Order: sequence, then C-alpha cells, then structure tokens
Amino acid sequence: MHFDYFSWIILPLLIFISRLGDVTMATLRHIFISKGLKKIVPVLGFFEVLIWLVAMRQVFSHLDNAACFIAWAAGFSAGTYLGMYIEERLAIGTQIIRVITAEDISPLVEILKKRNQGITIVDGHGALGPVKLIFTIVKRTNKAKVIELIRIYTPKAFYSIEDVKGSERGIFTDKGETTAIKRLFSINAGK
Repeated sequence: MHFDYFSWIILPLLIFISRLGDVTMATLRHIFISKGLKKIVPVLGFFEVLIWLVAMRQVFSHLDNAACFIAWAAGFSAGTYLGMYIEERLAIGTQIIRVITAEDISPLVEILKKRNQGITIVDGHGALGPVKLIFTIVKRTNKAKVIELIRIYTPKAFYSIEDVKGSERGIFTDKGETTAIKRLFSINAGK
C-alpha cells in the first residue's frame, strides 16, 4: 500500500501556511483600520484575499480530505494569534494611562515631568475618600516605562490603559523634547 504524502502531509501543510498568512494579514488589517492607518490597509486586504482564494481552492478540490479541514482551522487559529503578536510588537499608536490613587503623587508627577511626559491632574472622590487622577497620553513604545514609574512611585495606585485613535496639541515624550516646545520654536523661527 502506498501512502499519499502530498494529500495527507504536504497539501495540509500548504493550506495551514496559507491560512496562517491570510488570517495574520486580516488580523493586522482590522487592527490598522481601528488605528486609522489607511495607506497599508488596502495592500494587506489585497494579499489577504489572494492567499485566501488559493487556499480555499485547494480545500474545495480536496473535500474528501479531513487533514485539509484541520489544517484550515489550525491556520485560522495560529494566524489570529500571530497577527495580534505582530501588532503588539510593532507598538503603533498612542494610549492614555489613567492613574487613580490616594497616595502622594508628587514623586510620580516630578519624574514624569523630568521625562517630558505631559500629564493632567484632577481631584476626585473615590469609594474610600479623596483621590488624585493623573491622565497621560503615551506612545505605545513608552508605555512599559511609564507603567514601571507608576509602580515604583505609587505602588498602590489603580491604573487603566486605553488606545487613543488620535490626539493633538499636547506634550508628548519625543527624544527628550516635547512636541509643544518644537512647535514653539518653529513658530518663533517663522517670525
């Protein structure tokens, strides 16, 4: 008896790889749409559908092969995970970090100011009494550093993080200079 390596190993592997590719692109495309990255989305969509059509044709050509169906489903799962992993590593965009604490915030505020990190402080009232709320918008590449500072200088603080689709006219950490300072110099240079 002769084992059909192509139908049971090579073809399912090719379907898995194809599905991995197109679902990774689909996941990235959806994430990029939510972030407003309009230029890359059509390119990803083109290649996503092209790969999907090739993989789908192979599955329909081999409807009697259960390994192809398993490869299709496994490629979908792995592609979803890989797309999210890649997007996380790219760290594109900005996020808002909200810190709520009853602790003394002055050490945290000072270190954030030294890092040229724009902050807004609001007095609030929580379930157990008065609290301070600190809002800061950070580049995703800087998020881990800011969270580390929060944990060091206000270890009992509650904080939440949310994606920001867009922001304007703020103070953002950028190689030691703030955007507001850059804007000020460009306005003065034009006079």
